[in-house]
Amino acid sequence: MLSRLVISIDNKELQDHLEESLVATKTQIECCGRIAHPWQHVVQSCADIIVISESLIPPPVDSSIAVLNNLPEAPTTVIIHDFDSSEEHAKLMAAGADVVLYSGVSLTSLVEAIESTIDSRLQLVKLDLLDRKRYKQPHLSDFISSSESMQIFINEVHQVAPSDSVLLILGETGVGKEHLAKAIHAESARAGGPFIALNMAALPEQLLESELFGHSRGAFTGATRSRRGAFEQAHGGTIFLDEIGEMPLHLQTKLLRVLQDYEIRPVGGDKSIWVDVRVIAASNRDLENEIELGNFRKDLFYRLSVMTLTIPPLRKRREDIPNLTRRFINYYRYKIAKDIVLITDQTLQALYNYDWPGNIRELMNVIERAMLICKTKEISLQDLPSVFHRENGFLPQTAETGKTETSLWKGKTLPEVRREVVDQVEKEYIQMVLGETKGRIGEAAVIAGIHSRALYNKMKRFGIRKEDYKK
Repeated sequence: MLSRLVISIDNKELQDHLEESLVATKTQIECCGRIAHPWQHVVQSCADIIVISESLIPPPVDSSIAVLNNLPEAPTTVIIHDFDSSEEHAKLMAAGADVVLYSGVSLTSLVEAIESTIDSRLQLVKLDLLDRKRYKQPHLSDFISSSESMQIFINEVHQVAPSDSVLLILGETGVGKEHLAKAIHAESARAGGPFIALNMAALPEQLLESELFGHSRGAFTGATRSRRGAFEQAHGGTIFLDEIGEMPLHLQTKLLRVLQDYEIRPVGGDKSIWVDVRVIAASNRDLENEIELGNFRKDLFYRLSVMTLTIPPLRKRREDIPNLTRRFINYYRYKIAKDIVLITDQTLQALYNYDWPGNIRELMNVIERAMLICKTKEISLQDLPSVFHRENGFLPQTAETGKTETSLWKGKTLPEVRREVVDQVEKEYIQMVLGETKGRIGEAAVIAGIHSRALYNKMKRFGIRKEDYKK
């Protein structure tokens, strides 16, 4: 993340000198000591390090320092005071100041002390990143496959992972595009930096620009504090832009400019900020078709597709299903604390024969659900959703009577059966309304009587792609 330093000094000459001297620290610097209401500006600046004169801190000083310490960024506070008093120094430290400096020392000493504070803050950020990475991180070894097409794909990924080039990852919903992006980040020289993911389809258009580029205080109604965007947070690491095909056209223009110069301008800001990031974008759409429809900029597509990686869908590498199934059983065995290690051959064959419109994500959901309702140490066919028990129709029926085949409900509770039935009804209903609207989510949501975001979430859960209904 790019560090932000706010300097609020009542002495203009000292403030100007500090700003000039600290430019070499590659920290984003903002000065506000000589403006109206400097304290309010400091509190709303989202700074990592605050250098402020004691005279600009509203009384009672103890409470005001506590306000700084409780800000979301937990900033490092450096207080400049005008009295060479060890007693005053101790009081400020006891109130919660991180560093207290006497303004009467040499300018060189002041600069060196603040530079040391900046270095300490950077080390703190790095330690925080390392602490987060103690958890298991995705790696390219997660994609070991028996499929020839997947092996060719992974060899290609290994060649581009170490570079800093922009990548475009294509593939159907649920194939693991974000997981692959994280693995590429982990295998690159940027592994020590942050990985920031942003889904273009999951945010309202009016908030997306702020989420990407940040905003300044007062940029719009409700912007009471400045805020970092995803690009600034990803400084020194990788930013993953998922569902890039959902990005509005006016933001595509701004993104293209960022990819050319790697400079961002927060909403309402008057200064550009240079960022050092690797961009990985992903989409389950046919972007070339979106270009023809006028929904995606051709120049942005060419800029993003310096290297394009297309992940094969699960139905085209069925030989991986048994190994993936056993891997997920082992994973959920510990996550949900159920000692289940086996799966019947009949069940495995049913998984193998299924088309998996939701790909890896759907397989994971099916295995987790099966393990939750399984009453033995072996997953059987009756533990799978009803879609695996039939070829067509809403409920399994006998050929002789046309009545519901209730034998498949044996061993299950009423809530379990109800959940299966409701899931199947919702899935088939959503498929129906998407067919009527030719994949237009907004219109389908109106017909269904639910919010478009709720419809999108259900589609994601069931592995339904709107692209399949546009033809």
